[in-house]
Amino acid sequence: MELLTEHPVLIDIQKLAKRKRIKVYLVGGCLRDHIIGRPLSDFDFAVSCGALKLAEALADEIRGAYIVLDEDRGCARVAKKVKGQLWTYDFAEFRAATLEEDLALRDFTINTLTLDLNDIRPGMDLNAAIRDFKSALKDIRAGVIRRVSARSFRDDPLRMMRAFGLQANLGFEIEPRTLEQIAREKDSIRDVSYERIREELFKVLESEKTAAILRSMDKHELLDRVIPQVSVMYNCKQGGYHHLDVWEHSLEVVHQLDLILSDETDPEIVKYLDAVIGGGHSRRSLMKLAALFHDIGKPDTRQKKGERLSFHGHENVGRYIVKGISKMLRISTRERHLLEDMVQMHLRPGYLSNYKTPSERMVYRYFRDAGDEVISILLLSLADQRSTRGPLTTEADQAHHETICRQLIERYLEQKRQKPYVPLVNGRDIMKALKTEGSPLIGQILDEIQEQHVLGKIKSKAQALELARKMAGA
Repeated sequence: MELLTEHPVLIDIQKLAKRKRIKVYLVGGCLRDHIIGRPLSDFDFAVSCGALKLAEALADEIRGAYIVLDEDRGCARVAKKVKGQLWTYDFAEFRAATLEEDLALRDFTINTLTLDLNDIRPGMDLNAAIRDFKSALKDIRAGVIRRVSARSFRDDPLRMMRAFGLQANLGFEIEPRTLEQIAREKDSIRDVSYERIREELFKVLESEKTAAILRSMDKHELLDRVIPQVSVMYNCKQGGYHHLDVWEHSLEVVHQLDLILSDETDPEIVKYLDAVIGGGHSRRSLMKLAALFHDIGKPDTRQKKGERLSFHGHENVGRYIVKGISKMLRISTRERHLLEDMVQMHLRPGYLSNYKTPSERMVYRYFRDAGDEVISILLLSLADQRSTRGPLTTEADQAHHETICRQLIERYLEQKRQKPYVPLVNGRDIMKALKTEGSPLIGQILDEIQEQHVLGKIKSKAQALELARKMAGA
C-alpha cells in the first residue's frame, strides 16, 4: 500500500508545514496499520509547534471541518468526508522538547512509529522512511501490546482500557508486565470520565472475541472497576438447570453469543446486527452488553425453599439495574431502551419453547412486545440456553428450544417482507362509534382489535366496531 498515492492530503500538510517552517511527523496507529496492511482512515501528527494553526489551515485548504480537541495542549482535528468515507487528521504539539522524548510519553510501543513528512517523495519506499525508536516493529510483528514505560498508565489511566480495546481491534496479546501493572493500578481508572471509558469498552464489544477479553479484564480486576454493578453476580449460585454461578454463566453467554454472531451469514440478519443504534455503536455490540447483564437481577431476587433456588422477577429487577448502568455509561436513550428490552424479555423465548408448538396468540404477542428486538432477544436466548448445562437440562429440551427460536426468526423475517399492516379502524372511528372522548381504554381497544384481526378472528370494520362496543360495555 502506497501511503503517498493513497492519501494525497499528506502532500497538502507537507506544503503547509514548509510554509510555516514547522516540523510535522506522521505517528502512531496509522503507521502501525500501514505496516499490518489494515485500511486507513485516521491519521495522527506530532507537530513541533503551532498545531492548532496548522490544522485550521488544512481545514481551509481541503474544505474540511476544524475541531479543537484540547486547546491547552494544542490538539485539533480536521475531518473530511469523501465519497461516503470519513477521513480524520489529528494534530498535537510535542509534549516534550524533542520527538524522541515525546514518543517516550506515548501509550504502547506499537503506536510509536514515526515518519517525517519532509521525507516523503513521489515513488519512495515508505517503509524505509519510517523510524522506529521503541521496538514498535518487533512488537507489531510479534502481535504484542506493550506499555512504553511504567508511567504510561499514570499519565492517562484510560490507557489500561485502551490496551484491551487494541487487543479487540488488532487481535494482539497484551504482554505480562503490562497486564501486571494494570492489575496493580486498576483503581486509577475511576478518575477517567465515563464518556472515554465507554468508547474503549465498545471496541471490546465489537470484537469477535468479546468474552475472552472481558474474562481477561475480569481476571485483572479492571472490569468491576469500570462497571461496579457486575460484582453482585460474583459467586451467586444457581439451581439445577445451571452448571455455573451467575457471573460465570453470564460470561459464557457472551462467549456463546460471540460464536452465534460470527457464524451468522444470512444477509438480512447480518444487516440487522450491523445496524447502528446510537453513538456509532452496532446492535451486535449492544447485544453482547445485554448478554453480560441479562441475569444481573438474580442476586437481588434469589430465594431458597428447601433445596430449590428461585429468582422470580429477576428480569424486571435486571431492567432497572441496566437502566442505571446505561446512564452511567452515558449511552443514548435508544441504546438504553434496547438493553432494557433485551434484559426484561430474555425469558420470553424460553416460555414459548415450553410448548411443542406455541399458539398464534403467544407468537403474536411476543412479536408485538419485542418490536424491533425480536431477533436480538431470540439470539440472546439461544446463547443463554447453550450456556445452561446443569443436571436438570436435557439435550432434547435444548434442541427443541433451538428449533423454536430459529423458526420464530424465519417467521419474523417473512412477516417483515410482507406489506405493512393496514388497521381496520383508527382511534377516531372508535370514539365516534362509542360517542366518547380519548382515554386509555381507546388504546386497549385498538390493541385488541389488531390482535383479533391478525389472528383472523375478525375481518371487517363492522366486526371491529362490534368488538369495541363489547369491550366498552356499550
